[in-house]
Amino acid sequence: VAHIRSEDMLIGLVGETFTFPVEIKQRIEEITWTKNKDKVAVWERQNTPTYFTSLENRSVLKDNGCLTIFGLEKNDSGTYELHYWDSRNDHYLTFVLSVLDPPSEPKISWSIEGDNLVLNCTSNFQMPLNYTWKLSNDPHSHQGQEFSIPIENVDAMKKATCSITFSQTEKSSEISL
Repeated sequence: VAHIRSEDMLIGLVGETFTFPVEIKQRIEEITWTKNKDKVAVWERQNTPTYFTSLENRSVLKDNGCLTIFGLEKNDSGTYELHYWDSRNDHYLTFVLSVLDPPSEPKISWSIEGDNLVLNCTSNFQMPLNYTWKLSNDPHSHQGQEFSIPIENVDAMKKATCSITFSQTEKSSEISL
């Protein structure tokens, strides 16, 4: 029996589609996915997959072992184990999935520091977010939670938009300058 332990902590957001990062190259005869030791999906060669309990009608199991869950819910959090048989050996992969509420809408605040207008973008979330600023007269986007503009350039800018992204979720807010 070959045991592959991969206690990966995976993060998904409520409402998203989530696929476990499984890449099995060899031909598989049987697949069983469990969540907290309860069966959630089973597949045997020549048969269509069977889904149980919470994953019924909202998941897809492919013959390469990949399990996708649609419309993630908080109670999808848990320890998932993939057990597959390749006609010679049993293999086990373990994943820990944590489903979080999406980040809050970003809030933009501003202050004047010397000759600069400093914009600050904040959002409530328990993990690091990716922050991007976009200005109405500038084709480039700027990374970072804080963004500084020389005051003499402010009139030409008109609007600034802050976008936050995490996983597949993006939210943005706009301020008129």
